Amino acid sequence: MKEILQIFAGFPVVFQPHILLYLLLGFFLGVIFGALPGLTTTLAIVLLLPLTYSMPITNALVMCMGVYMAGLYAGSITAITINIPGAPPNLMTNLEGYALFKKGLGAKALGHVTVASAIGGTIGALLLIFVSPISIRIALLLRTPGKFSLILFAFVVIVLISKDKLKGVIVLAFGMICSTIGMDPMKPVSRFTFGGMPELIEGIEEVTLIIGAFAITELLAQSKFNNEEYKKLTEVANTYKFKRRDFFPPWKDFKELGPLIYLKCAILGYFIGVMPGAGGSMAAFLAYTEAKRSSKHPEKFGTGCLEGIVAPETANNAVCGGALVPMLSLGIPGDGVTAVLLGVFLVYGIIPGPNLLREQMHVLAPMYMALLISAVILLPLSLFLLGPYYIKIVRINRSILYGSIALVSLVGVYAATNDVFPIFMAILIGVLMYVLKEQGYPNVPFIIGVILGPLFEAYLRTSLILSKGNPLIFITQMDSLVFLLLSVVFIIVIPRVNRKSHSLVEH
Repeated sequence: MKEILQIFAGFPVVFQPHILLYLLLGFFLGVIFGALPGLTTTLAIVLLLPLTYSMPITNALVMCMGVYMAGLYAGSITAITINIPGAPPNLMTNLEGYALFKKGLGAKALGHVTVASAIGGTIGALLLIFVSPISIRIALLLRTPGKFSLILFAFVVIVLISKDKLKGVIVLAFGMICSTIGMDPMKPVSRFTFGGMPELIEGIEEVTLIIGAFAITELLAQSKFNNEEYKKLTEVANTYKFKRRDFFPPWKDFKELGPLIYLKCAILGYFIGVMPGAGGSMAAFLAYTEAKRSSKHPEKFGTGCLEGIVAPETANNAVCGGALVPMLSLGIPGDGVTAVLLGVFLVYGIIPGPNLLREQMHVLAPMYMALLISAVILLPLSLFLLGPYYIKIVRINRSILYGSIALVSLVGVYAATNDVFPIFMAILIGVLMYVLKEQGYPNVPFIIGVILGPLFEAYLRTSLILSKGNPLIFITQMDSLVFLLLSVVFIIVIPRVNRKSHSLVEH
């Protein structure tokens, strides 16, 4: 109870004018990056990462929460209006939303998506606030072998949700290798420094690797954007107009949908978010499947069914609260966004874990409240102010946009390191990851490998030192055994879920 009161003490902090301004700025940035096809919420926070050096941590975390909540919501805008999901988690919304758009009900669909996202985000944030004290106690029970197995479990899930499992393993391993460059943390020897290059002795900054793997790679990928396709998008943006009154869903729709669909999908999304590596895509698919299973009219799915857009978007935004739980309490990112957010913490020298939640709640409280407020303000900002102009986002000149992102990215790397060499490393990593991406290799496992690689190595080596080299310690310790068994269960279950997802999308 004490911890919950400390969290709510962050409420007045967020409403200080300058901090609220950072929250709103993050919200608008999240809408832009979430709505533009090809750009992602993760990329938006990547660009913010080097900027956090020059601002207090409260401002940085508050801004990131605004980006996170708004970005997951905004991907539904283009999914509904131009048949292009802004991000993978919005794919299920696309199935029903665009069908409604073609019926002339695009504004109505966006209105329902806005309400569902606000409800899901609010419930997810409240669950985060009330569950955090419990997660502290659970985290304190984990010993070193258990922490190793937990990270292994996160790696397993990340690989399993990749389209190509082998490619996921390769990219994850590449990220882990990059994290080992520099001095060995336990012995006075250097690793992967090409004969002791001075620039590599201290290792490669995580900021450099993250910006290279996300920002540079995305810019190279987006440079191939088809001019004819872009022309088509801008034509749609110029011709399609929302009427504000059409953006408000009628009350009879809510009565037909009922409160249960919002509640169960929000809870489902939250707990999917808690699982390391699962993320919004899995939550959206499972919520859509559950909505279809429990619907009175399952035959309407695929033809423009409101349940089919409300369910995935409620779950999608509820993931925000859930994904922060393993990141804050255990230092294990729940998805790609929280992996980069973990980098923000590391920039300030803050190590997530149970001690962080117990000893630095004053740092986290405004962040918790910012996530909750972002979900709440999503409704009035979108319905009353921004809604009719959302489709115009795709009119942003891409040459100016991408040039600005490239400049901010490279300047950010220099600002983070005060050295020119990391700029070349970021470009090199970006080019390598772009080549891999063109061959179907995902980039999220790379970042997870970079962030969790050092912890994975440290817990493995420490556990083996404690057991004098006996690997049975990972089986004899109950907490470790639980996560190893979970890994086996997920190896069996997730491929089946993925096959159902692909089958559903194809049909």
